Amino acid sequence: MAEDSIAVVDLDKCQPDRCNYECANFCPPNRTGKECIVTQEERFEDADRMEGGPDQIHISEEICLGETCGICVEKCPFDAIEIINLPQELDDDPVHRYGENAFSLYGLPAPEEGQVTGILGPNGIGKTTAVRILADEMMPNLGRFDTDPDWEAVLEEYRGTELQTYLEELRDGDVTVARKPQYVDKIPDRFDGKTRQLLERTDERGALDDLVERFGIGPVLDQDIDSISGGELQRVAMTATLARDADFYFLDEITPYLDIGQRVTAARIIRELAESADRSMLVVEHDLAILDLLADGVHLAYGRPGAFGVITPPKSVRNGINEYLSGYLENENMRIREEAITFEEHAPRQVSAGNVAVEYPALTKSYGEGEFTLEVEGGQINEAEVLGVVGPNGIGKSTFAQLLAGRLEPDEGEIDQDLDIAYKPQYIEIDQHMRVDAFLRSITDDFGSSYWNTEIAQPLQIDPIMEQNLTDLSGGERQRVAIAACLSEDADLYLLDEPSAHLDVEQRVLATSAIRRYAENHDATALVIDHDIYMIDLLSDRLLVFDGEPADHGHASTPQPMREGMNEFLGNLDITFRRDERTKRPRVNKPGSQLDREQKKSGEYYYN
Repeated sequence: MAEDSIAVVDLDKCQPDRCNYECANFCPPNRTGKECIVTQEERFEDADRMEGGPDQIHISEEICLGETCGICVEKCPFDAIEIINLPQELDDDPVHRYGENAFSLYGLPAPEEGQVTGILGPNGIGKTTAVRILADEMMPNLGRFDTDPDWEAVLEEYRGTELQTYLEELRDGDVTVARKPQYVDKIPDRFDGKTRQLLERTDERGALDDLVERFGIGPVLDQDIDSISGGELQRVAMTATLARDADFYFLDEITPYLDIGQRVTAARIIRELAESADRSMLVVEHDLAILDLLADGVHLAYGRPGAFGVITPPKSVRNGINEYLSGYLENENMRIREEAITFEEHAPRQVSAGNVAVEYPALTKSYGEGEFTLEVEGGQINEAEVLGVVGPNGIGKSTFAQLLAGRLEPDEGEIDQDLDIAYKPQYIEIDQHMRVDAFLRSITDDFGSSYWNTEIAQPLQIDPIMEQNLTDLSGGERQRVAIAACLSEDADLYLLDEPSAHLDVEQRVLATSAIRRYAENHDATALVIDHDIYMIDLLSDRLLVFDGEPADHGHASTPQPMREGMNEFLGNLDITFRRDERTKRPRVNKPGSQLDREQKKSGEYYYN
């Protein structure tokens, strides 16, 4: 194989008991008597050296003809094989490779004292591997997977670089690390007890009381950890991480389940800790508005998910995000995406009043005396319209969705019971032991048709996970399947509650496009609740704004045009946005900046 090519075999997909080894039988080198594609048992007599089951395949990268052949890729019935020509710009060996036919990572981010460093890139591209190396949870092997890793070789590789000092301290055990996990909903599986008990174990800096107050989690301190919401778990996880006394903090996705106000608060707290105590902060984040506000510099990650990943040298936050959206990395002379992600220059869409698809009366819902109460003004949603729903957490947005979906009964007002509703809830609990394809086939007769593949499966990237079990999916994979299941139903109204959670930037854009295109092409009506301003900006025709006092009372006005709605919403939060001059993407103004003050004075919180 050419030096700039690799072969990757996904052992989770390789199913030799369900095929006839078409990959090996049709492989040109194999047919000339060479052993290019063989079983693990044929290659390794020692079972401990096998990289999979004895009947699973191994591909010799020395013999393979490379991506120009690709016959094995086409013949494998389970899409388990990838033959990839690596970018010519990758002159160096990988930082780490898991095996000859396994994932390779090129490049590492460089933590800096007193700085917040961001990593922006797709899921499955090696960000977690990079962080595990920097957290001293694994030693990089420099691509030499058949020998034991050696610190001296690693230090020699990085001598004279920004990482040299950090790696030397890591080798000597002089770096302490605090990590916030990506999927906070798994915390109750590892800890059983009150929230207070979990947090008191972490208070190494004497900062716990201040963090509890600023993150607003005082009311849940005496609750069982398995009884609190996703947003509360996210804030508890950040409190636990930032309360530790560490040299290096790694925070993996700080925004899922948080509203925009909570996201801005988290960004401010992280920045303050980095600046005041010279701590190194590394943050993986897919909410670009928050990453923009939070980070001093950003590393971009690109490649082929599950196959190889490349982490670039640091870039300025503005240029890095803009290059990522454009799909072209200037210093690297690398195109990472065929099409740019673009935003409208003027936020509001001109919405013409179409036929009314859903009309709802004034509604009230109370959870009991002294408990939360929601009041909703009557309104209507038009055909082929996407109505964005915004507001703080605990203000009644999900309650409103459940009222429309018939999952809750209002105390006052009456919902049209004849409406067919397709509903994707905020928290996705999948406990069915069945494959993704079987699950989706049970929802729609259109499954597998060219229309369904084009409109739903392809934009939501469902094909690669079709044969996986629902219970084995990651958070992002579950989210995409749940969105696909919702859009696959035949309904009058599609309700999607926080579809952006755990999706990377490109997946969010693809999901947004799928929802918009489905609404437009089918005169369908959608109501989307989300906290990602980028997604709301790209998606919505009008806005439904919720305000009030979280956990006490909520109020929803009638649907409004985008500008009026966003000005009301952001005015409640005292946050202003502008548009980037080059890409027109939304950017949070620094609090107290000249532009922030000018926009507040003019009442234009939503892009000047």
